[in-house]
Amino acid sequence: MTLDQYRDLADRLLGPFVAAADRVGLTPDGVSVVAFGFAIAAGGAFALATPAWYAAGALFVLCNGWLDLVDGALARAQGVESDGGDLLDHVLDRYADIAMLVGLAAGIDAYALGLAAVTGVLMTSYLGTQIQAVGLGRAYGGLVGRADRLAIIGVAAFAAALSLAVASVPVQLLGLSLVGWLLVFFAVVGHLTALQRFWGAWSDLSA
Repeated sequence: MTLDQYRDLADRLLGPFVAAADRVGLTPDGVSVVAFGFAIAAGGAFALATPAWYAAGALFVLCNGWLDLVDGALARAQGVESDGGDLLDHVLDRYADIAMLVGLAAGIDAYALGLAAVTGVLMTSYLGTQIQAVGLGRAYGGLVGRADRLAIIGVAAFAAALSLAVASVPVQLLGLSLVGWLLVFFAVVGHLTALQRFWGAWSDLSA
Protein backbone atom coordinates (compact mmCIF):
# COMPACT_ATOMS: atom_id res chain seq x y z
CA MET A 1 0.00 0.00 0.00
CA THR A 2 1.39 3.40 -0.98
CA LEU A 3 0.36 7.02 -0.56
CA ASP A 4 -0.03 7.32 -4.34
CA GLN A 5 -3.43 5.60 -4.05
CA TYR A 6 -4.71 8.71 -2.24
CA ARG A 7 -4.06 11.03 -5.19
CA ASP A 8 -7.80 11.60 -5.69
CA LEU A 9 -8.17 12.71 -2.06
CA ALA A 10 -5.17 15.01 -2.38
CA ASP A 11 -6.63 16.52 -5.54
CA ARG A 12 -9.77 17.49 -3.62
CA LEU A 13 -7.65 19.32 -1.03
CA LEU A 14 -5.72 21.27 -3.63
CA GLY A 15 -8.53 23.66 -4.57
CA PRO A 16 -7.36 26.75 -2.62
CA PHE A 17 -3.75 26.30 -3.73
CA VAL A 18 -4.74 25.85 -7.37
CA ALA A 19 -6.98 28.91 -7.22
CA ALA A 20 -4.18 30.97 -5.67
CA ALA A 21 -1.67 29.86 -8.29
CA ASP A 22 -4.13 30.70 -11.05
CA ARG A 23 -4.84 34.14 -9.59
CA VAL A 24 -1.17 35.13 -9.53
CA GLY A 25 -0.73 33.97 -13.12
CA LEU A 26 1.35 30.85 -12.58
CA THR A 27 1.38 28.19 -15.27
CA PRO A 28 1.61 24.46 -14.53
CA ASP A 29 5.14 24.40 -15.98
CA GLY A 30 6.05 27.33 -13.75
CA VAL A 31 4.81 25.46 -10.69
CA SER A 32 6.86 22.42 -11.75
CA VAL A 33 9.98 24.56 -11.94
CA VAL A 34 9.32 26.07 -8.50
CA ALA A 35 8.81 22.56 -7.09
CA PHE A 36 12.13 21.53 -8.60
CA GLY A 37 13.78 24.54 -6.97
CA PHE A 38 12.60 23.30 -3.57
CA ALA A 39 14.11 19.88 -4.32
CA ILE A 40 17.46 21.45 -5.15
CA ALA A 41 17.24 23.49 -1.95
CA ALA A 42 16.48 20.31 0.01
CA GLY A 43 19.52 18.55 -1.47
CA GLY A 44 21.73 21.48 -0.56
CA ALA A 45 20.33 21.61 2.96
CA PHE A 46 20.89 17.88 3.48
CA ALA A 47 24.48 18.18 2.26
CA LEU A 48 25.18 20.70 5.05
CA ALA A 49 23.97 18.09 7.56
CA THR A 50 23.29 20.29 10.59
CA PRO A 51 20.13 20.10 12.73
CA ALA A 52 18.78 23.36 11.33
CA TRP A 53 19.51 22.43 7.74
CA TYR A 54 18.04 18.93 8.10
CA ALA A 55 14.84 20.53 9.43
CA ALA A 56 14.82 23.08 6.62
CA GLY A 57 15.43 20.32 4.08
CA ALA A 58 12.44 18.40 5.41
CA LEU A 59 10.25 21.46 4.87
CA PHE A 60 11.64 21.90 1.36
CA VAL A 61 10.78 18.26 0.59
CA LEU A 62 7.22 18.85 1.79
CA CYS A 63 6.95 21.89 -0.49
CA ASN A 64 8.29 19.91 -3.43
CA GLY A 65 5.78 17.12 -2.91
CA TRP A 66 2.80 19.44 -2.52
CA LEU A 67 3.67 21.57 -5.53
CA ASP A 68 4.17 18.40 -7.54
CA LEU A 69 0.46 17.78 -6.98
CA VAL A 70 -0.52 21.40 -7.60
CA ASP A 71 1.01 21.55 -11.08
CA GLY A 72 -1.14 18.72 -12.40
CA ALA A 73 -4.29 20.02 -10.76
CA LEU A 74 -3.59 23.51 -12.14
CA ALA A 75 -3.15 22.11 -15.66
CA ARG A 76 -6.53 20.40 -15.40
CA ALA A 77 -8.19 23.54 -14.00
CA GLN A 78 -6.77 25.72 -16.79
CA GLY A 79 -7.49 23.13 -19.47
CA VAL A 80 -3.87 23.10 -20.63
CA GLU A 81 -2.89 19.49 -19.97
CA SER A 82 -0.30 18.43 -22.54
CA ASP A 83 2.25 15.76 -23.28
CA GLY A 84 4.94 18.42 -23.08
CA GLY A 85 3.90 19.43 -19.57
CA ASP A 86 3.76 15.78 -18.49
CA LEU A 87 7.25 15.22 -19.91
CA LEU A 88 8.67 18.26 -18.12
CA ASP A 89 7.07 17.21 -14.85
CA HIS A 90 8.53 13.71 -15.01
CA VAL A 91 12.00 14.87 -15.99
CA LEU A 92 12.10 17.42 -13.17
CA ASP A 93 10.79 14.81 -10.71
CA ARG A 94 13.65 12.48 -11.56
CA TYR A 95 16.25 15.22 -11.21
CA ALA A 96 14.57 16.24 -7.95
CA ASP A 97 14.88 12.69 -6.62
CA ILE A 98 18.56 12.64 -7.57
CA ALA A 99 19.23 16.02 -5.94
CA MET A 100 17.67 15.02 -2.63
CA LEU A 101 19.36 11.62 -2.41
CA VAL A 102 22.76 12.97 -3.45
CA GLY A 103 22.39 15.67 -0.82
CA LEU A 104 21.63 13.08 1.84
CA ALA A 105 24.63 11.01 0.78
CA ALA A 106 26.94 14.03 0.68
CA GLY A 107 25.91 15.05 4.18
CA ILE A 108 27.23 11.79 5.64
CA ASP A 109 29.97 11.25 3.04
CA ALA A 110 28.42 7.97 1.84
CA TYR A 111 28.47 8.22 -1.93
CA ALA A 112 28.32 4.47 -2.61
CA LEU A 113 25.10 4.25 -0.62
CA GLY A 114 23.87 7.32 -2.47
CA LEU A 115 24.50 5.64 -5.82
CA ALA A 116 22.66 2.51 -4.73
CA ALA A 117 19.70 4.58 -3.50
CA VAL A 118 19.56 6.71 -6.65
CA THR A 119 19.55 3.68 -8.95
CA GLY A 120 16.81 2.03 -6.88
CA VAL A 121 14.62 5.11 -7.04
CA LEU A 122 15.23 5.70 -10.75
CA MET A 123 14.41 2.09 -11.61
CA THR A 124 11.16 2.34 -9.65
CA SER A 125 10.15 5.40 -11.64
CA TYR A 126 11.38 3.94 -14.93
CA LEU A 127 9.25 0.83 -14.51
CA GLY A 128 6.22 3.00 -13.78
CA THR A 129 6.48 4.84 -17.09
CA GLN A 130 7.72 1.85 -19.10
CA ILE A 131 4.66 -0.13 -18.05
CA GLN A 132 2.55 2.72 -19.40
CA ALA A 133 4.55 2.64 -22.64
CA VAL A 134 3.52 -0.96 -23.30
CA GLY A 135 -0.14 -0.05 -22.89
CA LEU A 136 -0.92 -1.10 -19.33
CA GLY A 137 -1.40 2.38 -17.85
CA ARG A 138 0.94 4.24 -15.54
CA ALA A 139 1.97 2.15 -12.54
CA TYR A 140 1.95 3.83 -9.13
CA GLY A 141 1.76 0.68 -7.07
CA GLY A 142 4.46 -1.28 -5.35
CA LEU A 143 6.20 -1.15 -2.01
CA VAL A 144 7.20 2.52 -2.21
CA GLY A 145 5.96 5.18 -4.62
CA ARG A 146 7.18 8.76 -4.98
CA ALA A 147 4.71 10.12 -2.45
CA ASP A 148 5.97 7.55 0.06
CA ARG A 149 9.60 8.46 -0.63
CA LEU A 150 9.00 12.14 -0.02
CA ALA A 151 7.09 11.44 3.19
CA ILE A 152 9.83 9.10 4.45
CA ILE A 153 12.61 11.57 3.56
CA GLY A 154 10.78 14.38 5.35
CA VAL A 155 10.19 12.36 8.52
CA ALA A 156 13.74 10.98 8.54
CA ALA A 157 15.24 14.43 8.03
CA PHE A 158 13.30 15.82 11.00
CA ALA A 159 14.40 12.82 13.07
CA ALA A 160 18.02 13.39 12.04
CA ALA A 161 17.72 17.04 13.04
CA LEU A 162 16.41 16.09 16.47
CA SER A 163 19.08 13.43 16.91
CA LEU A 164 21.89 15.85 16.13
CA ALA A 165 20.38 18.66 18.19
CA VAL A 166 19.98 16.48 21.29
CA ALA A 167 23.08 14.31 21.14
CA SER A 168 25.42 16.49 19.02
CA VAL A 169 26.47 13.30 17.20
CA PRO A 170 24.29 11.08 15.01
CA VAL A 171 22.92 7.94 16.64
CA GLN A 172 24.42 4.95 14.86
CA LEU A 173 23.34 1.35 14.41
CA LEU A 174 25.84 -1.11 12.95
CA GLY A 175 28.02 1.79 11.90
CA LEU A 176 25.31 3.68 10.02
CA SER A 177 23.44 6.83 11.03
CA LEU A 178 19.72 7.30 10.50
CA VAL A 179 20.42 8.95 7.15
CA GLY A 180 22.69 6.06 6.19
CA TRP A 181 19.95 3.55 6.92
CA LEU A 182 17.53 5.73 4.97
CA LEU A 183 19.76 5.37 1.91
CA VAL A 184 20.00 1.61 2.48
CA PHE A 185 16.21 1.48 2.65
CA PHE A 186 15.80 3.31 -0.65
CA ALA A 187 18.46 1.16 -2.31
CA VAL A 188 16.84 -2.13 -1.26
CA VAL A 189 13.17 -1.21 -1.40
CA GLY A 190 13.61 0.83 -4.58
CA HIS A 191 14.88 -2.16 -6.51
CA LEU A 192 12.31 -4.46 -4.91
CA THR A 193 9.52 -2.06 -5.93
CA ALA A 194 10.88 -1.95 -9.47
CA LEU A 195 10.90 -5.75 -9.61
CA GLN A 196 7.40 -5.89 -8.11
CA ARG A 197 6.11 -3.53 -10.78
CA PHE A 198 7.91 -5.54 -13.48
CA TRP A 199 6.46 -8.83 -12.28
CA GLY A 200 2.93 -7.42 -12.11
CA ALA A 201 3.18 -6.02 -15.62
CA TRP A 202 4.79 -9.18 -16.97
CA SER A 203 1.98 -11.27 -15.50
CA ASP A 204 -0.63 -8.99 -17.10
CA LEU A 205 1.08 -9.17 -20.48
CA SER A 206 1.37 -12.96 -20.26
CA ALA A 207 -2.26 -13.50 -19.24
